[in-house]
Amino acid sequence: MASRGTTETSKLKQNLEEQLDRLMQQLQDLEECREELDTDEYEETKKETLEQLSEFNDSLKKIMSGDMTLVDELSGMQLAIQAAISQAFKTPEVIRMFAKKQPRQLRTRLAEMDRDLMVGKLPRDLYTQQKLEILTALRKLGEKLTGDDEMFLSTNAGTALSQFERVSTDLGSGDKVFALASVEVEKAKQ
Repeated sequence: MASRGTTETSKLKQNLEEQLDRLMQQLQDLEECREELDTDEYEETKKETLEQLSEFNDSLKKIMSGDMTLVDELSGMQLAIQAAISQAFKTPEVIRMFAKKQPRQLRTRLAEMDRDLMVGKLPRDLYTQQKLEILTALRKLGEKLTGDDEMFLSTNAGTALSQFERVSTDLGSGDKVFALASVEVEKAKQ
């Protein structure tokens, strides 16, 4: 009997991760195809995706309130969804790696970005935005940052990342995360 509950919990977690991956891929595809879409089509598709994320967030809230064994594992997903909704992170790839707790992949992506910046393949503003997201995600995952990375964060962090940092500091306060996410979803709908 005990193994059955473990199997079901594992399957539920796998299904939730797959759903989150699908939604993050949808956001990433939308950003990549932005130039090919007219403004109305882009805005409508983005609004629909954010609504799906909001619904997914509501489902997670219900699951977390009823099954305490999943709370720790789902907290990362909850924060990733909150980040996507609040627009603190604009890069779905970074959101996905953060949600899956993949610091090694985040560091690899950062090294690739450094290389791309040096060879002129990546514009400085996009580099700065994505580096901020990656460093913030690494910090939230408990990774040690270099002094240069800390300085880069403090120099370049905007209000969205600061807001994410402040809210996500207290994982025990899920209500604050959901409240912020709800406000941001309502702003996105307008």
